[in-house]
Amino acid sequence: MEYYVVKGGSPLSGEVEIAGAKNAALAIVAAAIMADEPVTIENVPDVSDIRALVGAISDIGGEVAHPERHTYVINGANIKDEPVDNEAVRKIRGSYYLIGALLGKYRKAEVALPGGCNIGLRPIDQHIKGFRALGANVSVVPPGHVRAEASCLVGSHIYMDVVSVGATINIIMAAIMAKGNTIIENAAKEPHVVDLANFLNSMGAKIRGAGTDVIRIRGIEKLHGTNYSIIPDQIEAGTFMYAAACTRGDVTITNVIPKHLECLTAKLTEIGCEVTESDDSVRVVATRRLEHTNVKTLPYPGFPTDMQPQISVLLGLSRGTSIVTESIFENRFKYTDELAKMGGNVRVEGNTAIIDGVENYTGAKITAPDLRAGAALVAAALAARGYSEIYDIHYIERGYEDFPEKLRSLGAFIAKVSNKDEERRAINGFNMRIVG
Repeated sequence: MEYYVVKGGSPLSGEVEIAGAKNAALAIVAAAIMADEPVTIENVPDVSDIRALVGAISDIGGEVAHPERHTYVINGANIKDEPVDNEAVRKIRGSYYLIGALLGKYRKAEVALPGGCNIGLRPIDQHIKGFRALGANVSVVPPGHVRAEASCLVGSHIYMDVVSVGATINIIMAAIMAKGNTIIENAAKEPHVVDLANFLNSMGAKIRGAGTDVIRIRGIEKLHGTNYSIIPDQIEAGTFMYAAACTRGDVTITNVIPKHLECLTAKLTEIGCEVTESDDSVRVVATRRLEHTNVKTLPYPGFPTDMQPQISVLLGLSRGTSIVTESIFENRFKYTDELAKMGGNVRVEGNTAIIDGVENYTGAKITAPDLRAGAALVAAALAARGYSEIYDIHYIERGYEDFPEKLRSLGAFIAKVSNKDEERRAINGFNMRIVG
């Protein structure tokens, strides 16, 4: 079993480059099968969720080439009419995008119910509502598959009961080759929704309004091939920004779109960080203990739920009492038990965490409960006194490319090991670096 060993207490310093957005890549890779010509996708992050989705596409007959680490060429001309189901697919949330892609192209889809991190209920009722509004029959059939089929898909006026990124993306894919026009109201506005729409438009789709709460789609008959580069990862960028602040470091995060980071930057500035933006980079400097604040997660452009654990870990080291309210997922505070092992003082009441800042965290054996919380706990370990061991790192590697390597490039003492002998050698290496 692989795990991270971390020696904390050293400020992060230097420059780190951000990979392509995992959440955008999952949608775009799934949508690539809707063309019967080669689709080249660049800046794809090399993470396990993407590899699982690409494997599922290959299993159902998609032609997949991988000429470079961050590039895929996908051709959906020979997709087979069979269910999408394997162990890897059931473990990732993004597999449900294949429902919208297959339904939109072939008028038929059967995909295993998605997995992903256990951060709370993530029903697909809004997806189903949208598919049915377009004319599809949708049911859940054994062994836990979502089946959607239609003799004809017809554009419709769809009002989302709640803002849902996944449902917005899935309905867009199902609607782009439906007859007539589709309007999606109360649509999600996240950057990866916009990126998907831009990608599909480059294939010939007619989508307007992505990035607003009303998206308009004019149905077309066929999509063509394209060459497209995915946007930088907002959440990976935010994770490094907040890790820099946790360790009282000085880090420049490159290959970013600062506009996507405004809500994250605003909170860092509010609690006392120095944040400097340029065209495609953000520098975060934290030279002293930071101040408390209150945070509530909201759909974009509000504070993202995927950054809630990271800011909570940071506020756990700040002066005074902070309140963090989670309005998206009801089970996203599981990491607070692990943070308590490190000396964090967090009390959870319903969907709110009351955080009394402490001077320091202390190294401990901890377990990553999910993807984003796992990354946040790594930041806590980097800020802590002493050594930490972080287990279940497979969650972290679902969404962060070369995470320990990037942290080491900033001066962090972190290594991925698989046994105590490797751990001892890693710690000896840390000590040699310090002496050197």
